[in-house]
Amino acid sequence: MTFQALSLFFQKLESTSSRLTLIDILSDLFKASDASEIDKIVYLTQGRIAPFFEAVEIGMAEKQVAGALAASLNIKREEVLKLYGKLGDMGAVAEQLNSKLNPSASLRARTQNSKLVVGEVFAVLKQIADTKGEGTVEKRQTLLSNLLKKLNSLSSKYLVRIPLGNLRLGIGDPTILDGLAKAALNAAGAKLDRVIARKPLEGAYNRTSDLGLIAKTLWEKGLDAVSSLKVIVGKPIRSERCERLPSAEKAIEKMGTVDAQPKYDGFRVQIHKDGTKISMFSRNLENMTQMFPELIEGTLKQVKARSAILDTEALAYNTESEEFLPFQETTKRRRKYNIEELAKSLPLKAFVFDLLYKDGESLIDKPLVERLEILDRTIKEDGVLTKARTRTVSDPKTLNIILQDYISKGLEGIVVKKLESSYEAGARNFNWVKLKRHANGELNDTIDCVILGYVFGKGKRTAFGAGALLVGVYDDKRDEFVTVSKIGTGLSDEEWKEIHKRADKIKVDHKPARVNSLITPSVWIKPEIVIEVLADEITRSPIHTAGSIVTKSGDKEPGYALRFPRLVSFRTSDKKPEDATTVSELISMYRQQNKK
Repeated sequence: MTFQALSLFFQKLESTSSRLTLIDILSDLFKASDASEIDKIVYLTQGRIAPFFEAVEIGMAEKQVAGALAASLNIKREEVLKLYGKLGDMGAVAEQLNSKLNPSASLRARTQNSKLVVGEVFAVLKQIADTKGEGTVEKRQTLLSNLLKKLNSLSSKYLVRIPLGNLRLGIGDPTILDGLAKAALNAAGAKLDRVIARKPLEGAYNRTSDLGLIAKTLWEKGLDAVSSLKVIVGKPIRSERCERLPSAEKAIEKMGTVDAQPKYDGFRVQIHKDGTKISMFSRNLENMTQMFPELIEGTLKQVKARSAILDTEALAYNTESEEFLPFQETTKRRRKYNIEELAKSLPLKAFVFDLLYKDGESLIDKPLVERLEILDRTIKEDGVLTKARTRTVSDPKTLNIILQDYISKGLEGIVVKKLESSYEAGARNFNWVKLKRHANGELNDTIDCVILGYVFGKGKRTAFGAGALLVGVYDDKRDEFVTVSKIGTGLSDEEWKEIHKRADKIKVDHKPARVNSLITPSVWIKPEIVIEVLADEITRSPIHTAGSIVTKSGDKEPGYALRFPRLVSFRTSDKKPEDATTVSELISMYRQQNKK
């Protein structure tokens, strides 16, 4: 496929707000791709040149991309940056300047270079990412500039967005999986339901987190081969997550005898050991290996296995006072610079609560009780890796005592797990349930929301730019973000200014494709910023779309909304938007509060 043809598909994707239409366009795109390029096309559709967990970054800032664009058009960089200041999108700048200043070159690109294929563009982008050492900036700009000279206006628009990590297609991984499933079925002439065909793709994605690998395997070997993709050391397994229940009594009633573990207020770190090579990944698949040198050393010293995958929670820990530090302190460790200094001032301890793989064998299908037994034999104690305390409990009174004990030690609460449950990668169900300390309001837990837009400030807040935030939660059944509240409290003056600054970097001129909202804010932004919200209760609301459905009779049921919401903290460092509270969780919390 030519990059020009791919850009036409990108244009279609960017211009639609219907998820079903997005799936159809992706299906057509994938059907037009052959096995030699399908993985590259999938990565580019994600705005990447590798899976998210690989530490491969093109590494070009706005000024560098502007310099490359200016050189390709033989103009000054300042002209590019001036227009960028007005449009706020380097892609739109490239398209406009290319058409206006160099129409003959654009025409030449459409004719002479229309055969420039995706593989060639992908190779140059990878070369840019691999460029290191002296003169890196200049070399990268030259590579990108030479590529831009070969492309027409539309192709330039999408090319310059990729190094900036801002392709603006508004497509989530579940939608790509649906597109792959539909394309594969259509290509085979199969009559299977897309939802049924998608299940093995989703299972493979949960085990490998690599959509390009899945697409290439599907195209080369078929659906059965995708179903056979195993856990691979070095490719993160998508984390299993907790459901919510309101009390220890409800947990025992629903789950029976459970394993109770402390719930640490840190960040999830999945540690992979392959001989002497250590890799670490966050909950949202980010490669964090270089951030935590003490965990690398601890894994090499303490893990008694040639290869292993550990599920852990890392947090800053004061070894002298034996105190856990707040999440705000722990999150300071997620930095790419001053790593050694931070490791000394904020040392981490990783609490290992599960073992998913050992010495060539995947353990995810084994019951929890067996995995914990193998874990006991695998970790040497007395180091930065510590086995999370576990306790088998069958009565709510004991479970409540354990809960209060951990809360008194500064932890969030406990996680209770079914003893016979397998590790269901990527799942959120009642095999794992979290019990947390109660808030002052009616709700027993906070809610992770995604900022979808903001309303201009009035009065004193005029100076801040933003006066209220439109926030939503994630509908994982439809792969879209639905509104749940507007928030105007909980932020200091400085935080209002900061949120305005951050939001304006990802603002868009239309409602994003995966946002379902009846409310139109002053400014839409890409659903990327995750915040922790506390509210008094969840109510029904006709103006919010979370959980709103149309019945068979044609009546519209109201959605769910937060009453008296206020911001608690930002969670962008450890959660991506799809990790926000889901609609099903929200409905469950609504039902729980009404049972009191």
